[in-house]
Amino acid sequence: MSAGAATFDGAEAWRPAINPWIIAITVTLATFMEVLDTSIANVSLPHIAGSLSAGVDESTWVLTSYLVSNAIVLPLSGWLSSILGRKNFYMSCVALFTVSSFMCGLAPNLATLIFFRVLQGAGGGGLQPSEQAILADTFPPAKRGMAFAVYGIAVVTAPAVGPTLGGWITDNFTWRWIFFINIPVGILSILLTSRLIEDPPFLQRRKLKETHIDFIGLGLVGLGLGTLQVVLDKGQRDDWFSSHFILILSLISAASLLFAIYWEWTHKDPVVDLHLFRDRTFGISNLLMFMLGFALLGSTLLLPLFMQTLLGYTAEKSGLALMPGGFAIMLLLPLVGFLLSRYSPRWLLFFGLTDLAFSLFHMSGFDLGIDFHSVVVARVIQAAGMAFLFVPINTAAYAYLPRDKNNAASGLMNLARNIGGSVGISVVTTLLDRRGQVHLNYLSQNLSAANPAFRSMLAGASRAIQARGASASFATRQAYALIQGTVQRQASMLAYIDDFRLLGIAILLMVPLVFLIRKSKPAGGMAVH
Repeated sequence: MSAGAATFDGAEAWRPAINPWIIAITVTLATFMEVLDTSIANVSLPHIAGSLSAGVDESTWVLTSYLVSNAIVLPLSGWLSSILGRKNFYMSCVALFTVSSFMCGLAPNLATLIFFRVLQGAGGGGLQPSEQAILADTFPPAKRGMAFAVYGIAVVTAPAVGPTLGGWITDNFTWRWIFFINIPVGILSILLTSRLIEDPPFLQRRKLKETHIDFIGLGLVGLGLGTLQVVLDKGQRDDWFSSHFILILSLISAASLLFAIYWEWTHKDPVVDLHLFRDRTFGISNLLMFMLGFALLGSTLLLPLFMQTLLGYTAEKSGLALMPGGFAIMLLLPLVGFLLSRYSPRWLLFFGLTDLAFSLFHMSGFDLGIDFHSVVVARVIQAAGMAFLFVPINTAAYAYLPRDKNNAASGLMNLARNIGGSVGISVVTTLLDRRGQVHLNYLSQNLSAANPAFRSMLAGASRAIQARGASASFATRQAYALIQGTVQRQASMLAYIDDFRLLGIAILLMVPLVFLIRKSKPAGGMAVH
């Protein structure tokens, strides 16, 4: 307590020479660019595959390779910052991200593109944790809510904007420009960072020659998270454990991560500081951030897919349905930041979780006749819940930690959100496929000659087709196909309902955890208002 408080009190006196809001905008530039890149390439995969003479399944490694390297670097960012210096590490990540983006745009074949996507993901993996740590150190506790609101605008809206922007760029220019647009932003970010950002004095940079590098910890964390990300990204496509590839990677991931937890917990100089989880508030905040990523990316995948496959919307129109939710988040986040200076994060989290759960249960009431406006309204309601979660979770996570632990904490928080998003996407896509088959089998049982309703529908459809000049036999076959197609759409609709309901239940189960977050005055004299 005394050592931690001394570090904290001494650190509290430091303030940056530049206006903190200029610093916040500067570091948010690169983070928005990086988060955007996690989703902007999704809709361009068919174009990339065709341009580089690759199969569509092979082209998915463009996404997987980025996510793997990104996940590996996230928890290591705090350790790397302590060796390189946080400003140097941040600028190196921006530079690596920018240069690799340029090379991705020039890639002559798929193998080259995947290689530079790995480098791009490695550079991007250090941006979000560094920005969060910079904001936590730059702003006093009373103003952190507003600072994290600026950061939240980038992190929460970018995944929603990415697919729409990527589709527009690909349709009107070429897929290579989804990478080239990062270059001017990256150059501007490097110039501003070099002029405006400084490391606080309490961040004691290690001398590399005096640092004992935990190679075993590095290897275990990298292997465990890398294989886990591949499993989550490829599992549904390869039918999970029926694939030997997925099964072997799952065993490797589980063994590596379990041993990594033991090793890092007992090692005197770990690359990932798991002892931060001794703080109950930080542990709960990580779980809530995991679930926020789970619900955010899971629902962001489901809604456009639902609108395109079942409602017949174009990719652009389905993307437009998500955009009002992004604007709602942008408007609400500053309000949430202001409220955090007046009220406990626990009450804002309670409202956010209940609102998010309500919106997901509301979406489970969708049907095949729903209109565009109703989808937009449901997404806006959901966005309100997300806005009331992101900033309070981050504020609570850092509230009880010494400031010299902010680097390590930010890496773990961002890892929780990213892995939560990957798990969410895997769960909803798997459930969508499996529950669709279950509902189709159940509904198909009613397609028998013994069912009067089926006979009546078949006869009516056959007569309507014959009225257009078709023969009786052709009309009957077409009527069967029409009814089968209707049943398949109904089965898919029921599967989407199951998905939305699952997400709603998962979020609702998180509500009691809010009241386990400490509300007393933390060590070092910093109060959470």
